Amino acid sequence: MKLRKALDKANKERQENLTETPEGVGSAEAQEESPQTASSAGVAEEGAAWRAPVYSESVTVKLDPEKLTRNRCVCISSDAPELDAYKVLRTQIQQRTKEQGMKTIMVTSVRPGEGKTITAINLALTFALEYQQTALLVDCDLKKQDIHHYLGFSSDRGLIDYLEYDRPLKDFIIWPGIEKLTLISGGRTIADSTEMLGSPKMKKLLEEMKTRYDDRYVLLDVPAVLDGADAMVFAPLVDAIIMVVEKGRTSLADARKAVSHLPKDKFLGFVLNNRGEDAGSEA
Repeated sequence: MKLRKALDKANKERQENLTETPEGVGSAEAQEESPQTASSAGVAEEGAAWRAPVYSESVTVKLDPEKLTRNRCVCISSDAPELDAYKVLRTQIQQRTKEQGMKTIMVTSVRPGEGKTITAINLALTFALEYQQTALLVDCDLKKQDIHHYLGFSSDRGLIDYLEYDRPLKDFIIWPGIEKLTLISGGRTIADSTEMLGSPKMKKLLEEMKTRYDDRYVLLDVPAVLDGADAMVFAPLVDAIIMVVEKGRTSLADARKAVSHLPKDKFLGFVLNNRGEDAGSEA
């Protein structure tokens, strides 16, 4: 019931505040400004209150609270027992990134199945709870595209549509009815993902995502490091990296090997997944 109330409240607030996209704005994340609202940087001017963006061009989906619970996307609920652990993780990331202007955070794992996607989803939900903070969650696992499946909605477009077919961002950025959160996930998968993730177009897109709003963190779900070259190619394009390891499954030798493949100056630490896909907060 609490999950349903939270989602219904977010949808109601959106309908009450929905505005038209300002003329000339091509972004899928259209933030209507008012004299009392700060610039697109999201920082309140003196005497002005910060307002969350209004997403009037993004694709809107409605989430099913029961599916979220079954799939362990728990941080939508204020009484979820895992929420405090994710808040600790969020705070640790913020403390290590804000002063350096690091906004693009790569979430990976040592090997597949250790909980990186659930960690990325719950972390994005937790970042969206932060006052004066927005979050964009991007499914960069081009061989799987699992984020929308975990969240329980269908999506026939994703990152590949932009990288390969040059489709505009507004066609596939999704607003899931959660204030201050947008995401990209869906569409077809591709075998030649390494070349696409390391392309100049991907680098340009990440820079745009990072600089469009000063108040936004971009969380990127990236394939496991020891599952191919994707993570190694993608790592130089991001600001920071966290790695999920699973208790009782990830070996110390594998963890050391995976870290050795990543830029040391960008590696923030490990996230301990204590059980199945439920992540802990050790970073």
